Parts: sequence; C-alpha cells; structure tokens
Amino acid sequence: MVTEYLHVSVAYVGASEQILRNLEARNGTCVMEVIEQSGILSQCPEIDLAVNKVGIFGKMAKLDQALEDGDRVEIYRPLIADPKTARKRRAADSRVLENTAGQPG
Repeated sequence: MVTEYLHVSVAYVGASEQILRNLEARNGTCVMEVIEQSGILSQCPEIDLAVNKVGIFGKMAKLDQALEDGDRVEIYRPLIADPKTARKRRAADSRVLENTAGQPG
C-alpha cells in the first residue's frame, strides 16, 4: 500500500547546535524540498547547499533524490581538515611521544 505522505526527518549538527526536525512530506518529495520545508536553512545561514554535502542515513545523496518513508536527511558541515592528513599527524605525534618516553627531560 502506497501512502500519500512520508514521515521523514532532517538533521544538522552545527558548531553550537543540533537540530532534528520530523516532517510529513508528500510522496515523491526530494531531498532539497524537505530541507526547505524544515526551515533549517533560515535558522542556520551558514548552510550553503552548494558547499555542504547531504546524505540519507550516512550515505551521500543528491538534492534531487526522492525520499522514502522513514528517511533521515542529514546536512553535513564541510570538513575542517582532510581525515587522512589528520590521521597521519596523530600517528606521527604518537610516535614522537613513544620515542621520548623514559628519556630525561
């Protein structure tokens, strides 16, 4: 049985706030439409959908992707640092600490 309305949510975690909006949307509504309906764009002017990526339950999605009942649309903040570079830096820092442990300071 196909329902006329979907129950979906939109999530965004900003630098100082977490937002989760539960919405009813018409069957056939796309990601962009439900983001606009949520009001998050006016509440969080730092969101630029030309820059911020979006996904559904942690998997990247396009703004024109149709939603299914129960979907959670997520708006991601831009990365501050490349994850691979950050991992390498942490590994190098831990090697330095291991090499200096036990040495007189």
